[in-house]
Amino acid sequence: MKKKKRRLTAKAKLLLIALLIPVSVVLFTLTAIIWTSIRHPEVIQKSASTLMELSDRHGGLTIPEEYIPIYKAAAKEYDIPWTLLAAHHRVETRFSTMKTMVSPTGAEGHMQFMPCTFVGWSYPGCKDLGKGDIPEEDKTNLDVIAKHGGYGVDGNGDGIADPYNLEDAIFSAANYLAQSGAADGQIEKAIFHYNHSDKYVEDVLWFFEEYESQQTQQAQK
Repeated sequence: MKKKKRRLTAKAKLLLIALLIPVSVVLFTLTAIIWTSIRHPEVIQKSASTLMELSDRHGGLTIPEEYIPIYKAAAKEYDIPWTLLAAHHRVETRFSTMKTMVSPTGAEGHMQFMPCTFVGWSYPGCKDLGKGDIPEEDKTNLDVIAKHGGYGVDGNGDGIADPYNLEDAIFSAANYLAQSGAADGQIEKAIFHYNHSDKYVEDVLWFFEEYESQQTQQAQK
């Protein structure tokens, strides 16, 4: 006698289809990723970079409490938002936690000033990016800074303007941002003056808006 072939019921067929759909989607997605990585590796790199960027941003949302009074004092002096100073500090040196306070291009200190910007671009030898060849004693000399139109400020009242002193650096950044438009509400323009990079402007604005939002939320509690 011939054995009767078992036929799947309609319910079983639907269940089988339901199980196969997720598997098919996963296989299709993996195939697409592999194909894209072979044909367009820059897309994969960009996606990974975006994920790392988001992770990096969310890792710096807490402003160190000990810095807030300095931000507020400098912001009051130069009539700019203190959260803007916090945003610059976060982007420039991760709130002064970087291993070195000197960038590859020669920017120095907590807020990463180019020496010629800090001391003044009329200082002899200041050109190009502004690293210059300025003796250490001139970099902090208030008379030299005043003579050459620099943005360095003595924030802690010790008679010198030192980019490696946190208060001096933050007050100097406030001075620069204020004169670049922040005191008139031109925040984006001021940020761009600080560093002529669209990516830099985007990053600082992101933190600035995040910190502003945090302050609004705290005020509503």
